[in-house]
Amino acid sequence: MRVSVLLVLALAAAPSAFAQTERERLEQCIAQIDKDAEVAYQDGLSWLSRGNRPGARQCTALALIALGQAAEGAARLEELANAPDGGSEQERGVYLAQSGNAWLMAGLPNEAVVTLTNALKLRPEDGELYKDRARAQVTLKKWDEARRDLSTAIQLSAGDAEAYRMRGLALLKLGKLEDAWIDVTTAMSLAPMDVNVVVLRGDVREAMRVAGMEDPAGLGAGGDARTRIVGN
Repeated sequence: MRVSVLLVLALAAAPSAFAQTERERLEQCIAQIDKDAEVAYQDGLSWLSRGNRPGARQCTALALIALGQAAEGAARLEELANAPDGGSEQERGVYLAQSGNAWLMAGLPNEAVVTLTNALKLRPEDGELYKDRARAQVTLKKWDEARRDLSTAIQLSAGDAEAYRMRGLALLKLGKLEDAWIDVTTAMSLAPMDVNVVVLRGDVREAMRVAGMEDPAGLGAGGDARTRIVGN
């Protein structure tokens, strides 16, 4: 009886131990990609030859992206997300998120929008995914779609300076200059040293000046710059 009980317990623990080993192997692969993507890719191929595991397929796809083959890596990740052994919804959502960003890296924003939309079906509360899809929309100059995605990203991830900056850009392109100024001002308060925010702030101010609107920063009113600085 004692042997039978131990055998049952061992069999029950085996899948968990195997999954742990798989996770560790994948973590090692990702760490290796940062050091040497080519070595990581070769390790992934060796891993693939011993069972074609999902982790091995993800490893090789990510290594390919790091090696400059973003489109191929994106396609492999998307294929993995749709595979029968792709894993849980959470895992499939991760593959699709990685794939969508890889499509964007490859200069294929339409493919990125489709893939990230599918990722959001599995991870609807992920603010970063909405921001990722907004990047693709910005590339496509679909400003209103980008604005909507960024509004959702801000709702889900309060205090995200990049999301406010990107929405400020979309609002600028849509001609909603007062709203753009509010967003860029918020972004400045969250990331005052971000050069991209500073540049956008200048772009919004200039657009408001050209439109005949009052300077929102109040720097154009009263006296010259020297007077305001030295106080005489």
